[in-house]
Amino acid sequence: MASAVTELEEIATRIYEQLSTGKIPEMSIPTRSKNNIIFDEKSKVWKYGDSETTRTAKKLDGAYMLLRTTYLLDFIREMSSQSKSSTLRELYYISEAWDLGKFHAQDESNKLIEDLEIVTHFQREDFKIRPEEDGAKVLGDVTLTEINRKGQPMKINCRNDVGDTGYNIPYNVEENKITFDSFGKSTCIIAIETGGMFDRLVENGFDETHEAILVHIKGQPARSTRRFLQRMHQASGLPLLLFTDADPWSYRIYSSVAYGAIKTAHISHILATPTARYLGVTPSDIINYELPADELTDRDKSALKSILTDPRFKSKYWRSEIELQLEINRKSEQQALAKYGLDFVTNTYLPEKLKEMNIIS
Repeated sequence: MASAVTELEEIATRIYEQLSTGKIPEMSIPTRSKNNIIFDEKSKVWKYGDSETTRTAKKLDGAYMLLRTTYLLDFIREMSSQSKSSTLRELYYISEAWDLGKFHAQDESNKLIEDLEIVTHFQREDFKIRPEEDGAKVLGDVTLTEINRKGQPMKINCRNDVGDTGYNIPYNVEENKITFDSFGKSTCIIAIETGGMFDRLVENGFDETHEAILVHIKGQPARSTRRFLQRMHQASGLPLLLFTDADPWSYRIYSSVAYGAIKTAHISHILATPTARYLGVTPSDIINYELPADELTDRDKSALKSILTDPRFKSKYWRSEIELQLEINRKSEQQALAKYGLDFVTNTYLPEKLKEMNIIS
């Protein structure tokens, strides 16, 4: 298979050939608009449709885009040859030396990287471009091998070989960086929205008492986190469960892990885990456990009504939960479970939910 750099060189070659033959250079990519993004019912992820946009040097904006593209291709090739990497932010500032090709805002450089991902079918990590945010944290009986910066393999057990904060997921989680070796007696993977709840489960030893692999996804999870979850789920065959707050923004966290996001529709197939299940907190939990709750804001209500039209939430389960939440006009947080004490979430709530989901008997 061609390397990422080879694919980028082919783009540069096409632009050069167009110029050398007197043609106005152009580049076609899938149209990046909501109208060209569809939810594929078969694969259960977002995908781009068939519409394409041609960016041409006939127009000034198109000429600037192609100029920046050639600068970027050269930068990535040079960086790769030196075995270096760059953050998205560093890339933006590096363009200051590109004269007319410099970016005027980081959003421009971010979108161009995404364009290259779409055209080449490689990820930005293959271009040695990494995000600012760090990855999630994992604590549980999973043993993996990571290739360190010196190129040496390191075998790590994410319970016994790490501190209380767990194993930190790197930005590159592909097989050339990480391989999964074993999962011990693990029964499930629980992806947890908040750091406070992750720390509570770790302190209470839930990874040991219920053999759960705990992952702090840090709110809306980074791409590397979603990819890591997908790979771990596929390698282990363990159920992947999402444990978040009970509000529309947290439900969207679940949907991005399960079905992908519109922004990353071009790589949904390697980020999304359609078999992921929502553990809680649910609107029903607010009632059943009499949890402390706040009133929904107008923005919350609007988001919930929007979710009702989202193809990712069309199941009877989700419709009934969203309709119930609008009816009770309440939202709640994971840590509201502390109403019944610090051990309630690990001694009562989670065991009851896991039994209800047939994860444990």
